Amino acid sequence: MPLLPRRYERLRSVLNRRMGDLTVLLEQVDKPHNLSAILRTCDAVGVLESHVVSLPGRPRIFNDTALGSQKWVPLHAHATSEDAIAALKARGFRLYGTHLSQEAIDYRDCDFTGPSAFLLGAEKWGLSEAAAAAVDQAIVIPMTGMVQSLNVSVATAILLFEALRQRQRAGLIPEQGEGIPGGPEAYARILFRWAYPQVADWCERQGRPYPALTAEGEIAEDLPRTLKLRY
Repeated sequence: MPLLPRRYERLRSVLNRRMGDLTVLLEQVDKPHNLSAILRTCDAVGVLESHVVSLPGRPRIFNDTALGSQKWVPLHAHATSEDAIAALKARGFRLYGTHLSQEAIDYRDCDFTGPSAFLLGAEKWGLSEAAAAAVDQAIVIPMTGMVQSLNVSVATAILLFEALRQRQRAGLIPEQGEGIPGGPEAYARILFRWAYPQVADWCERQGRPYPALTAEGEIAEDLPRTLKLRY
């Protein structure tokens, strides 16, 4: 079946407000319920993509908590934390790591209106020494209870929604897709993949570009009939 116009408009509306300059890097956060909850929050806030460094041999599994968020917020895997951090810094991100140290400051005292990446580690041991040493600013979420740490998915939600609040207050939320790095071409590729994931997979296997879409969201060229039936 072709994509319904209201579905296409919904996809465009969500993509128009995605922010490519806000992300998370998860270090050895491999529990399915945590990964799923974090990606769901990323989608809710408008994060375009996320990053992860997993334990060797540990598969990334999502449960029902994600509600399919992994389809809308790609989770890019990196071999090491050093590789991930270097890649983010090369793209101009300022890195904020949740880490108890003498240099750590209240997260509410930070400015997250510029390119910001939140680094979070597994609840049991937090960030690795290498990751903690590489962040631009260590941050803490103040607590008054006996337990001095939050579930990692809860901590991520607090930080992301604070970044969203600051950007809303500053009038920096994208409205027409200007938050997508790479401009209109990158926007069109993401929109096509969201709208027609099976066709996008087929195009990539064939080594061919994605077809153009009409203003109504229909594919503007003839494709194999067997492929059409899988829209």
